[in-house]
Amino acid sequence: MARIVVVGSVAQDDVISLRQPLRAGGHLDAAGRRLRLGGGGANTAIPLRHAGHDVVLVAPVGADAVAEWSLAKLQAAGIDISAVTRVPGDSTCSLVFVDPGGERTIVNLRRCRETGPPQRLASLEADAVYVRSRDLDVTALLAETAARSLVVAHVPPLEAGSRPAHVLVGSESDLPPEFLADPWKAGREIAGPALRLVVVTRGERGAEAFSPAGHESVSAPRVRVVDSTAAGDVFAAGLVHALVEGATTRRALETAVAWGAAAVSCPGVPKRETIEGLL
Repeated sequence: MARIVVVGSVAQDDVISLRQPLRAGGHLDAAGRRLRLGGGGANTAIPLRHAGHDVVLVAPVGADAVAEWSLAKLQAAGIDISAVTRVPGDSTCSLVFVDPGGERTIVNLRRCRETGPPQRLASLEADAVYVRSRDLDVTALLAETAARSLVVAHVPPLEAGSRPAHVLVGSESDLPPEFLADPWKAGREIAGPALRLVVVTRGERGAEAFSPAGHESVSAPRVRVVDSTAAGDVFAAGLVHALVEGATTRRALETAVAWGAAAVSCPGVPKRETIEGLL
């Protein structure tokens, strides 16, 4: 198995399950409420650890009880938290509303941010690095990292040269029409000459990959949608897992789609036995 560094966020999600869909001006009933670990970094790191990888998380947390709660959850999942840094103030907290069809709406209550780029990334040895961040100040770090490790980066951001990476991955719903019109061309402008692959997720329609060799698409299995909150992050985890295992582009897409489908079939991140069953 591989050593993988995940750069992203850690959050405490206050999840409210609704009996009716969200609607403007509505008066809705809750079917349940619970706290769970969230954030793009945590949601990607944990399934990678479930798959047996050595996972280091690079993220900030605050100086509060939520940070202690989050770190305990990460350690219990087997995540290396030595690169998680404390910053003054509150940790990231979000309200997550999940409607009866599994669609989620996220309201960020507080965001925890570092004052500069996570320079500790430069000293971390890794077979692969996954970046789930819109911050533009990590560009120089990523360029250095890409010279020694596989770098998979989430988009947006979409600024030219902002994500030096070998693989870009993003959701169709987050990307503008001009990107979707020619993902490979747009990806090259964002990632530069190191780019090998651009992956676009399309929800229940699966995912597509674009490269100089051509275009691959994989459909998604039909599943009952329980909670879509972590689907994109778990998809990315499946993609990174497959790539570090040396999978072909098509096999990597199939793996990522299967992991994403497993994520929407359960509340939050899939359990270890679910991921192990997909290996």
